[in-house]
Amino acid sequence: MSALYMIIGTLIALGVLVTFHEYGHFWVARRCGVKVLRFSVGFGSPLLRWHDRHGTEFVVAAIPLGGYVKMLDEREGEVPESLLSQAFNRKSVRQRIAIVSAGPLANFILALLFFWVLAMLGSEQIRPVVGAVQPGSMAEQAGLMPGQEIVAVNGERTEGWAGVNLQLIRRLGESGVLDLHVRDLQSSTEQHLQLQLDGWLKGAEEPDPIGSLGIRPWRPEIQPVIAQLDPEGPAQKAGIALGDRLLSLDGQPLNEWQEVIDQVGRLPGKSVLLQVERDGLQLEVPLTLAVRGEGDSQRGYLGAGVEAGEWPAEMLREVSYGPLAAVGEGLERTWTMSVLTLDSLRKMLFGELSVKNLSGPITIAKVAGASAQSGFGDFLNFLAYLSISLGVLNLLPIPVLDGGHLLFYLVEWVRGRPLSDRVQGWGVQIGISLVVGVMLLALVNDLGRL
Repeated sequence: MSALYMIIGTLIALGVLVTFHEYGHFWVARRCGVKVLRFSVGFGSPLLRWHDRHGTEFVVAAIPLGGYVKMLDEREGEVPESLLSQAFNRKSVRQRIAIVSAGPLANFILALLFFWVLAMLGSEQIRPVVGAVQPGSMAEQAGLMPGQEIVAVNGERTEGWAGVNLQLIRRLGESGVLDLHVRDLQSSTEQHLQLQLDGWLKGAEEPDPIGSLGIRPWRPEIQPVIAQLDPEGPAQKAGIALGDRLLSLDGQPLNEWQEVIDQVGRLPGKSVLLQVERDGLQLEVPLTLAVRGEGDSQRGYLGAGVEAGEWPAEMLREVSYGPLAAVGEGLERTWTMSVLTLDSLRKMLFGELSVKNLSGPITIAKVAGASAQSGFGDFLNFLAYLSISLGVLNLLPIPVLDGGHLLFYLVEWVRGRPLSDRVQGWGVQIGISLVVGVMLLALVNDLGRL
């Protein structure tokens, strides 16, 4: 079932985002008087094909990994004299800039639309209340206490843990002061705390912003009774069964599920002895924990789970917006995620973020499937983020991308004449090498996560 969700989710995601991106180019090209020869979603052999009254061929092709809009252009073939006025290369620089930039702009508009819908639908968020603070951590040194709610990070209000995590992600790899505003649950008085960052999580392959500060979010106490088992995990292979209650690990008592997570996480690849209770009997189960993550991010893995606990109403917050307020929320989220995506690329380039965080088609497909399985809201959120990523990446000034074409046209606008074909050819070759290199790196990262 998960594989089916992954396939359907990926096809829908690529189909919607690619179609909207290419439609941006198509719509503006038509309005600039350019004759569009073909509008294709996908590459390879056509599965569907039809023509409109303007003679444009519309194609749905077999390989759904992109698309293109082919326009009449003298550089790509002979153009009849009667159609020269409709050729792309005969249009003014401003018109060509408008046509090329319309694709990425369409992706930002689509993301805004999705965020607008999500804002109106609303969401139930977990209040960012601190459950525990690790001794000696940055959070403890700053004076953060269990039971306090984080109401703002770096001046940005936070309604839930997702908002806290987003603001912390923006500071990855940086040095300086991290500002927190907190308050006690029964108080309206806010307290200002400052944490000192020094190359915070620089180069971390799987950064955990909240945990690395020494903060454990509050969550309801859950009894360590096994309700889920990974068929390939150490627990099932060792004979742990559904309904088993974990009593201790290497003699250390396990009173609730968080203690299991903490103790297992500290022992990647280690052989341990679990004491469990089954049908009133106590059993000892030896097993070797698996390893998740790499380097300093390695964690032990048991391959077992429990039923989710009931959240008290006072720890939940319903967040929703009216149609007009949702526009502002959508604009803010689109801008924030666009800046974050661009800044993350900059940090990878300068070594502040590990390039291991770069994801390729396999990871995108897995996330598409998981979000589709999770529900409409999560899938819409995923589409918005992916649409922004597509828009930002296409605007990078790399020849073969939309941003590379924009760079050439802007230079032409300033110089009053285009760059020579030879210079543009060099640029395209360099651009292809960069894009292929990044794609291979992303694919290697994906394979390493399997």
